[in-house]
Amino acid sequence: MAGAPLDNNICERALKKAILHRKNALFFKTKHGAAVGDLYLSLIHTCELNGGNPFDYLTTLQRHAAAVAAAPGEWMPWN
Repeated sequence: MAGAPLDNNICERALKKAILHRKNALFFKTKHGAAVGDLYLSLIHTCELNGGNPFDYLTTLQRHAAAVAAAPGEWMPWN
């Protein structure tokens, strides 16, 4: 098909994150711990997809925890 990409690197990079998380999830001790790990993986990957620095983003969320709790939608990585 004309114009179709010759590689699938974008999808492969996204799957690599999930595979790494699956490997790391073997060390979660509880279901709650696994849920928290899933949440952080989702936030980190979403932040990266939107061109942000995940470390800076998570640090900012911690510094403004009260504001995040009051209006969580305004603190999503794409805002």
